[in-house]
Amino acid sequence: MEFAALGAWILAAVAGGPLLVVWMRDGGRSTKVTRFPVLVVVAHPLAALGGLAVWVAYLLTRNPGYAWVAFAALLVVILQGFVLFTRWLVGHGGRHARGAGQTFPGTAVAVHGAVAVTTIVLVFLTAIEVTRA
Repeated sequence: MEFAALGAWILAAVAGGPLLVVWMRDGGRSTKVTRFPVLVVVAHPLAALGGLAVWVAYLLTRNPGYAWVAFAALLVVILQGFVLFTRWLVGHGGRHARGAGQTFPGTAVAVHGAVAVTTIVLVFLTAIEVTRA
């Protein structure tokens, strides 16, 4: 299960990469009016990569503490992702409908979110399992 979580985590990163590229290509932080806070846009992938590094540390050491820290990092990442997702949904026609991210493909957003949910479930189940053992 822990390697399935690793694979899902990497797949979520691969699915999220194009969204970051679209945001940067369409003006990103240089857009005057945007519904995406730059801090969240930058912190979301950085926190995910940091959590992934901790997950790899767990895989190398089998220390349950690392599994729980990786899970905590994912909670932060999911919260940031939820902020971005809800602002993306509201932005279609709302007062913040201009700016970078308006052209995000819905399929890419859905795949990224679905794989992210799968990742957090797998990491949580693994953390519970290794804590019991």
